[in-house]
Amino acid sequence: MNDEKLVHKTEMEFQGDRYEVLVYCRTDGRHFARTYFGDDDVIINDGSSLEEVLARHERLLPLAVSSRRILQEYTGVPRRSRSSRL
Repeated sequence: MNDEKLVHKTEMEFQGDRYEVLVYCRTDGRHFARTYFGDDDVIINDGSSLEEVLARHERLLPLAVSSRRILQEYTGVPRRSRSSRL
């Protein structure tokens, strides 16, 4: 049984790239947002409402993107993209 339901889908832009944000609601009423950077690279955060999760994701996405770019520059290994990164 799936205890989460997709309730919102949006895109956020950062440094010229667009990232898909999927927001789900659990059966207990809590929400969580998910953005995929690669098949095995995802950020997830949660909150008590859709608005809280989106606000938190909006603050954290730039940090997540920047840290991945720094790591890519340091290692020289390009990140594997996923179709949800637009």
